[in-house]
Amino acid sequence: MCAALPAYLDRIGSPEVTGADLPTLRRIVAAHARSIAFENLDAFTGREVALDPEALDAKIVRGGRGGWCFEQNLLLRGALDAIGYTTTGLAARVMWTRPADAPPVPRSHMLLRVDLPEGPHLVDVGFGGLTLTGVLTLQPDVEQPTPHETFRLVPAERDGYVMQARLGAEWRPLYWFDLTEQLAPDYEVSNWYLCHHPQSHFRSGIMIARPEPDRRYALSGTRLSVHHLDGPAERHDLETPAEIRKAIEETFLIDTTGLPDLEAQLGRLVES
Repeated sequence: MCAALPAYLDRIGSPEVTGADLPTLRRIVAAHARSIAFENLDAFTGREVALDPEALDAKIVRGGRGGWCFEQNLLLRGALDAIGYTTTGLAARVMWTRPADAPPVPRSHMLLRVDLPEGPHLVDVGFGGLTLTGVLTLQPDVEQPTPHETFRLVPAERDGYVMQARLGAEWRPLYWFDLTEQLAPDYEVSNWYLCHHPQSHFRSGIMIARPEPDRRYALSGTRLSVHHLDGPAERHDLETPAEIRKAIEETFLIDTTGLPDLEAQLGRLVES
């Protein structure tokens, strides 16, 4: 067991670890998703996002922050590797909210393949408001329930798969991916782009999300949404930087003490 693993497990609520098996993987993924929020506060406030293990440990595990897909899934991968799982980093082209005929975008999302005795599985704790709270088998055309939505993998026209989630009566595409292994430099390029490109939506606004067992919370700009699994959604417009910061800290469980300029930066959202 690596030295960082106990701190990570404590950060996500100390789920039971019985070995590199499927039940442990399910417990870790569910605990990680509800404990560590998806968030882009570093890019929004003009800070660098580092992906090395030391930076992830300092920011997320010991600093009480969240992160976006590369940070979340690299942190998870390090813990799974330490436990003894066999993992492979994959990359995806995001399709969520894009028109069906839109041109393809770069592979700017990360997910993980985990090989188990039962066969290959997929985990993804970094897809914002639809972060997987369960573990999927790498098997196409099978509806797979998770603690939240039901997902499925649909074979793409040429190669790879499209990850879909069932929202109400409709299947919605999240992203396309294939099984090509991605290395650290592949993620670094996309990570830098999202941090620095003028058109990166992660620079111009805030996107934060975290699930609870019976709901999902999402903050987009100044709007806080609560999506209940068995009921209607709630939407609340936050009117001041102080209200937004309170939601970030209390609803999304993010420690903002390392962001002393956050409230001033939030002022531009309220004023826009």
